[in-house]
Amino acid sequence: MNKIEIFDPALCCPTGVCGPSVDPELTRMASVVFALEKKGFDIKRYNLANEPAVFADNKEVNKVLHEKGPDALPVTLLNGAVVKEGKYPSNDELAQWFEVKVEDLSLKKPNVKFKLI
Repeated sequence: MNKIEIFDPALCCPTGVCGPSVDPELTRMASVVFALEKKGFDIKRYNLANEPAVFADNKEVNKVLHEKGPDALPVTLLNGAVVKEGKYPSNDELAQWFEVKVEDLSLKKPNVKFKLI
């Protein structure tokens, strides 16, 4: 099974989905990562503000940061190799890497009907 690691720039919280104006791309990533984790896929996100040691310890990410600076974040690794810099992976890319359908990247909302009494 493939392993995806996403190294985020410094965010205010682990997902970046907080504050008065939320970036829709961060919302998408938080949702997709959550859905993939729930389905047992090996995907992790690291936040530079909360986990700087992970960035320093990873040779590939450390190399990107030294050569291009923090503007290269986010950096995505597939099985330890850099596959994307400066942008988050698309749903199509994630589906391809995990060999799933794009539709499988979202959690299904339960179809619950309420009866009024």
